[in-house]
Amino acid sequence: MKSVVLSRWLTALSACLLLQHVLAIEVNPDDETSLQDAAKTVASAMMDFYNARDSKDIPGKMDDTWWEGGSMFMTLIQYWYLTGDDQFNDAIQEGMYWQKGEDNDFFPSNYSQYLGNDDQVFWGMAAITAAELNFPERDNEPSWVSLAEGVFNGQIPRWDMTSCSGGLRWQIWPYQNGIGLKNAISNGGLFQLSARLALYTKNSTYAEWAEKIWDWSASTPLLRKTWVIADTTSTAANCKDHGDHQWTYNYATYIAGAGYMHNYTNGEESKWLEGVTGLIKTSDQFFPKSGDNQIISDITCEPINKCDRNQKTFKAYFTSWLGFMSLIVPTEITADVMARFKVSAVAAGQQCSGGSDGKHCGIRWTKKAEWDGTTGLEQQMSVLGVLNANMVPFKAQGPYNADNGGKSESNPHGGSNTKSTVGPEPITTGDRAGAGILTAIFVVIWAGAVSWMIKGA
Repeated sequence: MKSVVLSRWLTALSACLLLQHVLAIEVNPDDETSLQDAAKTVASAMMDFYNARDSKDIPGKMDDTWWEGGSMFMTLIQYWYLTGDDQFNDAIQEGMYWQKGEDNDFFPSNYSQYLGNDDQVFWGMAAITAAELNFPERDNEPSWVSLAEGVFNGQIPRWDMTSCSGGLRWQIWPYQNGIGLKNAISNGGLFQLSARLALYTKNSTYAEWAEKIWDWSASTPLLRKTWVIADTTSTAANCKDHGDHQWTYNYATYIAGAGYMHNYTNGEESKWLEGVTGLIKTSDQFFPKSGDNQIISDITCEPINKCDRNQKTFKAYFTSWLGFMSLIVPTEITADVMARFKVSAVAAGQQCSGGSDGKHCGIRWTKKAEWDGTTGLEQQMSVLGVLNANMVPFKAQGPYNADNGGKSESNPHGGSNTKSTVGPEPITTGDRAGAGILTAIFVVIWAGAVSWMIKGA
């Protein structure tokens, strides 16, 4: 009897494994229809997660995070542009306008007390993406490009000259743990946003700031001459130290920004193409041997199964940002990485064999047909990003700007009559001490209240 039960169990297991393999999403990266069909399946599953969130009564707000809504909408806007599928447009518009904040700078008062500069800039990226791709705007709402300009206007006053001769701090407020760090994604994010605003609006102020941020980054370990990007550097060490965890999105934000600056300057400044080329070369590390050096991986966390929800989205930005940048830099610069994106897309589709429908995606694409056992909105977003990148060559146009058909109207004063433009005062020793005193007072009050409740019980 035991042998019969075991035989049935093995048969069932084999059937499940076969079903899992069969139900994976098949991707032909050389066929636009195949890519569009795969992207629709992935995007639909991502929106299922979005619609099922606990905070679904708040458009654009994700459970336990805020910034991720902006990055998801950015990826969906790309998807709409590349496929023509508008079924998610209402949700995108509703979420983007809801979270634009009282001052049209994506710094809503409900969440501003714990936001970092990187959180805000991702919504700015979503807005400039909407402008560049002529995503539909609603009447009586600010234009997409003006919302991106609002983020720029909110962040520039936070450029911190009190330490390291410049740079954005990771966090904004004195009581936040990351206030003593200047990091790649905050500075690289503002750099990329500035470069894209420069190309879209032709306003030289944005280009000047893009160059300023690049040059400052290059004076720190955040952007080394070897084209290795440090994740963080600290104000305590005058930005001479470096946290060296390697993340795809840090490279992507500087690569893409340099590509937009190359296009903006009509190739007249060699440093931009040198930056794109050098950083793409260093990004070889994200195509490890485990994926035959062809499949992208966030190598710091994926091999040890330690990626948090943020990190599971990073590949979406690397692939999609470089995919769209490939339209505005010489073809030979991105040919190799775009070829790798094809292999990565096939592997990503093979990872989409989880969940009850056998269509939900894992994050470790190097495992190919062996589903890694994870599912989530973030995993869907990363797969959608690489599918978007592979659809870009079929579009072969864009991004739009004020000179070639961009419809979104610039407002260089977007968000500039607001408290966020003033920003927090420079951080001083007194601020830190004050924050410490307030924390201590809070702890004493909290401890007293707990003691009182225990006695009362």
